[in-house]
Amino acid sequence: MPAGGTYGYASIRTDGLAIAALVIGILSVVCSVGCFGIALGPTAAIMGFISRQRVATSGGTLGGGTLAIIGLILGVVGFVLSVVWFFVVASGTFNNSTATPTP
Repeated sequence: MPAGGTYGYASIRTDGLAIAALVIGILSVVCSVGCFGIALGPTAAIMGFISRQRVATSGGTLGGGTLAIIGLILGVVGFVLSVVWFFVVASGTFNNSTATPTP
């Protein structure tokens, strides 16, 4: 067995940006109700896109392409949910007024 224990294969490390894109993408979906997905969503999408490009051009030395794509998709979903939530709240659909009209 070689000293490194890899049997002649180079170890593939996961791109840190892919992990970050996944975490930020999850946060953008979870925090979309507070409209934080408007900022977190594009951040995750951009990070996922850049990471996917880095993985593709690394020649097999970087892994995490799937994590990057999932982070990108979750970022877009979180952004869309936040925008929809913003317009639902702004339209007054959830008006807390329970007053009855006076004659």
